[in-house]
Amino acid sequence: MALTKVSTAVVDMSGNTGALEIAKGTTATRPATPSLGTLRANTTDRTMEVYASSGWKVLSEGGTAVTPDLIIDFLVIAGGGGGGSSNGASGSGGGAGEYLYKTLQTLTVGTAYTGTVGAGGAGGAGSGSNPGIQGSNSQFISSTYLARGGGFGQCSSVVGVPGAGGSGGGGDTENTSGGASTAVSPGVGNAGGNSGANGGVYPSAGGGGAGSVGENAAGTSGGGDGGTGLPNSITGTNLFYAGGGGGGLYGPSGYTNVGIGGSGVGGSSSVSVDASAGVTNTGSGGGGGSYDASNNPLSGGNGGSGVLILKYPNVYQTALQSGVGFISSVDSTTVTDYKIEKITAGSGTITFSLV
Repeated sequence: MALTKVSTAVVDMSGNTGALEIAKGTTATRPATPSLGTLRANTTDRTMEVYASSGWKVLSEGGTAVTPDLIIDFLVIAGGGGGGSSNGASGSGGGAGEYLYKTLQTLTVGTAYTGTVGAGGAGGAGSGSNPGIQGSNSQFISSTYLARGGGFGQCSSVVGVPGAGGSGGGGDTENTSGGASTAVSPGVGNAGGNSGANGGVYPSAGGGGAGSVGENAAGTSGGGDGGTGLPNSITGTNLFYAGGGGGGLYGPSGYTNVGIGGSGVGGSSSVSVDASAGVTNTGSGGGGGSYDASNNPLSGGNGGSGVLILKYPNVYQTALQSGVGFISSVDSTTVTDYKIEKITAGSGTITFSLV
């Protein structure tokens, strides 16, 4: 039974050992037609609110508005490594940038936090013995949340270890072991695949991805596929990030089973055109270069650029102080009660404030 009128003779709330718990719920479950003065706890914004003539208002304390806790989720992806060129044999796939996902991170309103989005590394040009280039690091808040760039894919005619990185570049016919992963928890990455016997087609291995190591290459099996990426739905849509690049092969003899990029976002090799790049803003590795049917060496693919994605309650807004060209967009329609801010390039500071 609901109480419509209360007096101190009926209900005594003078005790000092308990508490009064009032109605609570999300922003979406607010009463449709509340009465003036209705009180409730908003579990989305973590505030106490009252319904006034101008709508729902945050309660104040001592004349100052009560600031809700700022608790966010974020995804940090580093730039992917470029795939190696073909020259004398084939190039290996580039490794994915490190994948770093954090939920329920408490931040302070008004504090400037560092943000950086790493670029993808360039693929090696097919006109010579050119390994790919390492991907660049991404970061948010501090070095605790540093995502390391993906390792480069190697060119088979270059004696040297494929690149270590968030995920490592693949091994090739001259350097059989794949590059190591340098990811540090809470970041995720895997090593590049290994390359074994050439079988006359000189295949190279795939670069590592956030979800698995790069696929090995050996004999006539062809180039190794890139390691799988990892899915994430922070934007409201489940998308893959950080897939490894596929490894190349020497293909004039009719072999076409080149390495495919991991999870549809890593770059793939080809025996007709230059290898493809990792998908932009996924931090995926570039594909390794192969040879075409006319015995022309092909270039490795570029690594995909990284990204920084923030999910925070829609009672907040951000101010981006650009050190080097921040590019960002904010969407408040895909996840109820939240803003999704996607920063696709640049570096600088990010400061949160109430709207």
